[in-house]
Amino acid sequence: WFSGDDVFMSNENERQEYVLNENGIIFVGNARYIEARGWYYGQFQDLLNICLTMLDLSLYYRQDPAMDVSRRGDPKYVGRVISSMINGNDNDNGVLLGKWQGSFHSHENPSRWDGSVVILKKWRQDNYRPVQYGQCWVFAGVMCTVLRCLGIPTRLVSNFNSAHDVDRNLSIDKYYDSSGRSLNIGKDSTWDYHVWNESWFIRPDLGRSYSGWQVLDATPQEQSRG
Repeated sequence: WFSGDDVFMSNENERQEYVLNENGIIFVGNARYIEARGWYYGQFQDLLNICLTMLDLSLYYRQDPAMDVSRRGDPKYVGRVISSMINGNDNDNGVLLGKWQGSFHSHENPSRWDGSVVILKKWRQDNYRPVQYGQCWVFAGVMCTVLRCLGIPTRLVSNFNSAHDVDRNLSIDKYYDSSGRSLNIGKDSTWDYHVWNESWFIRPDLGRSYSGWQVLDATPQEQSRG
């Protein structure tokens, strides 16, 4: 609400939706059949200490506590730390482990989750061991909760017919033999949908024209430049 803050949002309707609203809808499925899932963010349900502990457990804090604490007023930095901590792929006591194949028999099927509060409280209850399991919309839902709890306006974005280009040629390459049979030699990948987050803050490092909604993605992927 304060006009001098990096996360100032002037529109009252947007503040009600992207800061204060504890309930939302996540869109999943595919372009021909879009499903709306209800999700309880619950950012005001006694989660602040859990979110602050998340910052203290991060590799950023462990490597340089003084530097980390001094940057916690910067939403760019906090967004990066939280996006790393939402997943447990970096041996940093992250909140969720991802799983996309195989059996979910011994743990929670990602499709069973319908809110962030139970996940975050289970993470604390289990002494900050990653909760099993999550997929993209679960990572995004929990990320939204944590960032809203910390005062950063955040929303979810669903994209259908998503793709991942691994060789940097900005195209998705598919290979076929002379009979038209698909060859499994390309590493580019496509999938039905992906869900990520956008957070609202200014970008003094890039210039005023880049301020506004900023993309953050907590779903674990391949490392980029280490």
